[in-house]
Amino acid sequence: MTITEGLQKSFETKGMRLLLLLVGLGIVATVYRFAVGLGASTNLTDDLPWGLWVAVDVLSGVALAAGGFTITAAVYIFNMKKYKPIARPAILTAFVGYAIVLVGLAIDVGKPISAWRPLFFWQYHSVMFEVFWCITIYTTVLAFEFAPAFLERVKWETPLKIIHILHYPLVIAGIVLSFLHQSSLGGFFLIMPSKLSHLWYTPNLPYLFYLSAIAAGLAMVSVEGIVSSRALKRNVDEMSILQGLGRGARITLIIYLIAKIADMTYQGNWPLLFAGTKASFFWSVELIVGVIVPIVLYSMKSVRESENGLLVTSGLVLFGVVLNRFDVNFFAQAGTDTLYFPSVWEMLVTIGLISAIILAYRLAVMHLPVFHEGPLNR
Repeated sequence: MTITEGLQKSFETKGMRLLLLLVGLGIVATVYRFAVGLGASTNLTDDLPWGLWVAVDVLSGVALAAGGFTITAAVYIFNMKKYKPIARPAILTAFVGYAIVLVGLAIDVGKPISAWRPLFFWQYHSVMFEVFWCITIYTTVLAFEFAPAFLERVKWETPLKIIHILHYPLVIAGIVLSFLHQSSLGGFFLIMPSKLSHLWYTPNLPYLFYLSAIAAGLAMVSVEGIVSSRALKRNVDEMSILQGLGRGARITLIIYLIAKIADMTYQGNWPLLFAGTKASFFWSVELIVGVIVPIVLYSMKSVRESENGLLVTSGLVLFGVVLNRFDVNFFAQAGTDTLYFPSVWEMLVTIGLISAIILAYRLAVMHLPVFHEGPLNR
């Protein structure tokens, strides 16, 4: 079956057609955003400039795509060959996720026609400049890391050999770049000590962002593996691999929890937790539901040996990390008198971007040798 024939057959299912519809609505909303501008298409203001797109497409999206560097580091740096079967799916998830992050950034920027300027006009002291460069370069690195799947499909031997020669330098570059921008996303908010609640504000926020991103990456790989296996009617990855991801996520969450408690104690911020504010409520939900409960569940043998148990527990980890990014983003702007609720256009763009990720992932695993069994031509 040729790639063209395979693509035509792919869209015969209702699920794929629904994804196409949602992506189409997202494209329409994006065209409208560019046609009328941010002011008319969104509920963003000068007082509250970071809304749904930043919270979902950038802060949450980058964290959820962290499975790419965590799994490649485990396989190729720490020699954990057990996880090699899920390395390529993890890289695919990261690559598609980061590509959509760049699209989301282009949509969110007030003057997207000037988005090229950081490439030539360097602002060495800007965290945004560093994040822009790291995300752009890391997306390119991911493209090279995933390239063998496409090259194997079309049987281009020479470029495939070149990519294999560069494989380890690419892995190392990906790990370094991920550390830089995952932590720097937390650094965005260090200039807001008077705005962000000190339940979250701390000089250690970049490191907390990095730790939580590792946990989110491992959990995302688990969820992606289980859900894609069910959706594509293929055997789920070995339970030992999923259990290993669960153990890694639990260890990371324990380190994260200890770091949070130590930081709260050192900063003397515990009284804020019992102030009965919205911030204290969301901080508690974030930590209890997204950190403590998953640690307990991952520690239970019945959960570790259950596919559904691992799916639910990993889902709670993702919920906690996404809520953390939402909390930090929106509470950093809560000091304004402006009330924010995303417009319909913002929602449609966000839904379209998420649908594009799912669509691209599904097409890739159906027509390229992503899983160790080979491509799925259904």
